[in-house]
Amino acid sequence: MRGFSERQEISCVVTATGYPTSHWTGARSAGFSSTTCAFRRCLRARSIPTLGGQVGDREMKMVASMEDNRRRLLWHGMFLFLLGLLTGFVEQKFNNPRMGLAAHLEGVMNGTFLVALGAVWAEVRLSPRLKAAAYWSALYGTYANWAVTTLAAILGTAAMSPITAIGHSAQQWKEALVTLGFMSVGIVIVACSILVLWGLRRRAVS
Repeated sequence: MRGFSERQEISCVVTATGYPTSHWTGARSAGFSSTTCAFRRCLRARSIPTLGGQVGDREMKMVASMEDNRRRLLWHGMFLFLLGLLTGFVEQKFNNPRMGLAAHLEGVMNGTFLVALGAVWAEVRLSPRLKAAAYWSALYGTYANWAVTTLAAILGTAAMSPITAIGHSAQQWKEALVTLGFMSVGIVIVACSILVLWGLRRRAVS
């Protein structure tokens, strides 16, 4: 990486990943204005320089995995956003058009949430297990929210939707299914929000 000293390159790795790979610390110079470009060059080369040569496979996989998960969140966010837009085209065809409108909005808003989460994913500082839990709970909570709302619009259920389901009702098993879906979504997305909020706390633990 031209223009960076060996000590500055180590600082780049620590800052970009959030996990220190060396106890060597060095002062930043005026030329070291951003770690983003250096971090991406490291990823492209699949090689991160240190004083001893290169970081071990474990650290390299950790960096690559973080970048992959960030891009997956962005992709899923745009895909769910698209699903929400497409749902809007057929909302009048559902048994409950009001719930169809809600499904359209759920897709758009939850897709936007995933894009926003992907944009700040590198700043979420959690242990690998907790970060994996936040990742999968975000995907489940957002997709399931859209899917269950769409299912409620198709079946015409009134479960947990006192405003959008006025004048509608369905068989008991359908109501129970939608109720279970909404309850699981609520629990999972709240847990995800708490994890992400904790990961974005003021003092990050390295």
